[in-house]
Amino acid sequence: MKLKNSTTSAAYIFLTPALSAIFIFFFIPVLAAFIMSFTDFDIYSLSDFGRARFIGFDNYLQLFNDPLFWKALANTFYYVLIAGPLSIFVSLSAALLLNDKLLKFKSIFRLTYFMPVVTTLVAVAIVWRFIYHPKFGILNYLLGFFGIGNIDWLGDPHYALPAIILMSVWKNFGYNMIIFIAGLQNIPEYLYEAATLDGANKWQQFKNITLPMLAPTTLFITIITMIGFFQVFAEPYIMTQGGPLDSTLSIVLYMYREGFRWWNMGYSAAIAFVLFLIILIATIIQFKIQKKSAML
Repeated sequence: MKLKNSTTSAAYIFLTPALSAIFIFFFIPVLAAFIMSFTDFDIYSLSDFGRARFIGFDNYLQLFNDPLFWKALANTFYYVLIAGPLSIFVSLSAALLLNDKLLKFKSIFRLTYFMPVVTTLVAVAIVWRFIYHPKFGILNYLLGFFGIGNIDWLGDPHYALPAIILMSVWKNFGYNMIIFIAGLQNIPEYLYEAATLDGANKWQQFKNITLPMLAPTTLFITIITMIGFFQVFAEPYIMTQGGPLDSTLSIVLYMYREGFRWWNMGYSAAIAFVLFLIILIATIIQFKIQKKSAML
């Protein structure tokens, strides 16, 4: 009993610094931001907190009457619903290819596909801006061989967000690919051997063995991908500044504009907590769907 108590005490001693840091640098700022969302906190309140007035739910009510908020929300949902599944599909496809026993130089391919993940996003965005250049970009040059004229990828409201989605998928799929490879390597080999003996082809093995066994991995990847894509900021900020005509304005970019360009800190905090609620609801829905699928 004494040994157990001493072990527990030692665990608390080692955990205290980390928990203290989390409490000071995470929970307290979050609580302060939540309180701020019910005030008209602005640039004048930075020098004197007494200038901030409690306005109740006015910031949240203003959000629902703000057409720019709904535009940013629609853009963000479009980005998540297109880029999310596309990124997962590309990641899984790459993982299946690199998990093939017959493939040589696997390490080189894995390193090559993972390199965009560890490359600075600013550098990647600048390179892709040159790729998308309407006159000198390599993408328009290649499309010219098929008789397609120059397209202003980042200057046309119809193409700007899909162009950013393409860049984001290329930038991020390598991370999910590594996780999928780990999941594939944890599937027992005897399941495939038994399926082969029963006459199952590759597609049947993938549908009845690989996908069900990858369900926990897929759920994890889906959730972290969704959360990351809901918080998209750097890509539109660097490549388009939210334009043209706010066609690439995301929720986080709009929150940044309100908070650090116009100094409407209370309003910006309200946007942040609305986004948190949206992500929370989407995560719960995914858990519910996964639970029902597992029961079936």
